Amino acid sequence: MNKVILVGNLTRDPELSETPSGVAVCRFAIAVSRDYASADGTRETDFFNITVWRGRAENCGKYLKKGNKVAIVGSLQNRSYEDKDGIKRNVTDVVANEVEFLTPRSAQGGDDEDAPVTSAKRERPQLEAIDDNQLPF
Repeated sequence: MNKVILVGNLTRDPELSETPSGVAVCRFAIAVSRDYASADGTRETDFFNITVWRGRAENCGKYLKKGNKVAIVGSLQNRSYEDKDGIKRNVTDVVANEVEFLTPRSAQGGDDEDAPVTSAKRERPQLEAIDDNQLPF
């Protein structure tokens, strides 16, 4: 199983682009504080590269900015490349399946009424209300 859940703050503004075939892709990084503190009381922070695809990517590029808090559900993906000096580099990215915006609109400093409260999150079906008299037990 390859699943990761992270909650953190964007370290830079998202970069929205398209593949040559026209598929939207958004990349950004988040900082996530560890649960424990060191002996001197400081907390370590980990930084994760996030990649989001298609409609979610467009929403992230439109509504997120540096400092926003987000929840990410996705999977880890390893890749390697050669840098300009010919040195092989390995990189681990989080490919997001779900992105939930956790920074309230009022704290973002904008009045964009079109901005969703929790955009780019996978929509879940609405459950029908059931009267207690309809239950079989």
